[in-house]
Formats: sequence, C-alpha cells, structure tokens
Amino acid sequence: MTTAPLSQLSTPAALVDIARMQANIETMQSRMNALGVNLRPHVKTSKCIDVARRQIAAGARGITVSTLKEAEQFFAAGITDVLYAVGMVPSKLPQAKALRDRGCDLKIIVDSVEAATAVAAFGRAHEHVFEVWLEVDTDGHRAGLAPEGDALIATGRALHEGGMKLGGVMTHAGASYELNTSAALEAMAEQERSRCVRAAERLRAAGLPCANVSVGSTPTALSAQRLDGVTEVRAGVYVFHDLVMVNVGVARMSDVALSVLTTVIGHQKEKGWALVDAGWMAMSRDRGTQKQTHDYGYGQVCDVDGNPVAGYVVDSANQEHGIIARIGEIDADIAARFPVGTMLRILPNHACATAAQFPEYVAVDGATLTAWPRFYGW
Repeated sequence: MTTAPLSQLSTPAALVDIARMQANIETMQSRMNALGVNLRPHVKTSKCIDVARRQIAAGARGITVSTLKEAEQFFAAGITDVLYAVGMVPSKLPQAKALRDRGCDLKIIVDSVEAATAVAAFGRAHEHVFEVWLEVDTDGHRAGLAPEGDALIATGRALHEGGMKLGGVMTHAGASYELNTSAALEAMAEQERSRCVRAAERLRAAGLPCANVSVGSTPTALSAQRLDGVTEVRAGVYVFHDLVMVNVGVARMSDVALSVLTTVIGHQKEKGWALVDAGWMAMSRDRGTQKQTHDYGYGQVCDVDGNPVAGYVVDSANQEHGIIARIGEIDADIAARFPVGTMLRILPNHACATAAQFPEYVAVDGATLTAWPRFYGW
C-alpha cells in the first residue's frame, strides 16, 4: 500500500476504482436481498481474492468459478462453497476429487447423459460422491439441456441412480448481452427464470432431487422483476462493469470500476492520432461493442481522474500501441489536446478480457494505491 499519485505508476496498468466497485457490489447484493435469493458471484471477472472478499462481506454466499485453478486458489484463501460452472470432462475429475477430498465443497456441472455417466463411473470407482448440477439451456446461447427434453430426466437419473448427488439445475442467459431495452431484458430474465424453474419441477416430478435452482447473468440479474422458484443468482461482470454493459443499459459509464492507465507516447498529427502505450496486449482484442448501438473501438478515453473525454476512443490498436482518435473526424489539434506524457484512463469493452491481460490490479482509493494480485491459468 502506498500513498502516491498515479503519475508514479508504470503504464499500462489496470486500475480498480474501489468506490465504484463497492457501489456495484452493494447495488447487486441489495437487489438480490430484495428478490429473496442468494448471490453466488462469478469470480472469473476479477480472479482476485481482494475483490471476492468484498463481495462475500457484502452478503454473497459462495462463488462461481470458470477454472479449477480458480477453485484451488480461492479455496486456499478460505472460500469453501464453490460452483465450477463449466461442463465437466473425465480428465478433470481427479483434480476435482482432490479439491473435495481437502474439504472444498465443490459442485460440478454436466449437460449430457454421457458426461453424467462418466462422472458416476469415476465416482463409484474411487468411492467418491460428487455433487453435480445439470446445466439447462434457457436461451439457445450456448450449452445446456432443454428444459422440456427427455435428456434432462435421463441425465438426472444417470447421476442419481449412479450414486452421485444431484444437487440442482443452473443456467446462464448469455443472450441477454445482445439486448438493450428494459422490456427486452425483463423478458429475458423471466425466460431464464421460468425455464430453469420448469426444469427443476420436471426433475422433482420424476422423483429426482433438485434442491438448487441457479440462474444468472449481470443483465438479467439487474433486470429481473421476480425470481420465484430460484434459490440463487450468479453474476460476474457487475463488480467492475464495462462498456458492453453500458450499451446493454444496465450500467452507466460512471459505474465502470476497471480502467487501463496509459501514457501518450506520440502523434500522427495529419491523421488526428495520439499514440498511447496501451495496445491490444493491454486492452485485449475484444471488440464486444462493435455490433452494439455505440462502438467504442478498443475503449473509451478518460482523463487521468476517470472522467470520459467525449468523442474520443481507442480507435485501433497494435500489440503495444493504441491509437486515440476523435470519432468521425480528424482532430488537427490532438497533439495539443493530448501532449506527449499525458496520462489517460481507458474504459474497457469487456472487463473480463481486459483484466486477464494483467498480473495485478492497482486498487485506487483516493490517493492510496494498493496492489491486488490476480490469478492466471487453468
């Protein structure tokens, strides 16, 4: 922990505005409390113990991870209730069992009879009972079992009759990222809820246990009007927010807590360019806003205090160079506007992707700067 100006940092650097992040945490937790469900945050966004501890302190119960390495690291830090929300394959079962043997309450997921059969066979062979949840497809976006399909019941039976613990159902309405009106988001949130609850009801009607009904994405979590039948919500990017969430309409630019600190290193005056030392290796190559209502290029330009500079984005990027330009016109005075040595902050399109470019965050609390390490790998 140091008390120093940002000007002393080497750039590019990933900054986390603690005040904004804490407000995001409290907003989501308060909403889940009001809707009467538990919040199990997806920590793949931050991959950071310091962030997760603040989410848990605010009232979150358990975490969601996208890699077993995340599960191992968070368990080592004392967080035991973990949902590994990526389809389980046989080659990863020894790693999952080792975590559970050490006391981690790890839940795994499957979305096919074949995967369920493999988990059950491994569990019986090693005298271990895995807790397994079924992934349900509620929006056609990615993986999962159809709520009304025969495979849902068959997969549940393969686990239950195979000696495993059928712990519940889970879903993720990733298609919500393609929406941008309150009405559409509310409808998607209700679709996510109703279809996942329907899957749980069908399992129970077939005589199978289904204690947990887990739904969630940041857009649907912030748009749901009711969550009857749901036990928990999973959301991740809300903790930082990003420009995709701004375009979706569930965040304001002033809510975005993650930014990349960068320095102006040169100009192409005739082109209206200012060159900075944050290229796609810092911002990532994610162009998630490209097909949305507002294309922010590789990120929105802000001054060093985090205030957006209207009309300026990182228009293009090379590996270590970002090119700042004014949208739709050449700024002949860009060298005077952003002199060499000027420090700027860039808001990211996709917080998860940008965060993944850095080994640590610099947490900013007024003039206090603190290094927060983050995890890598699988």
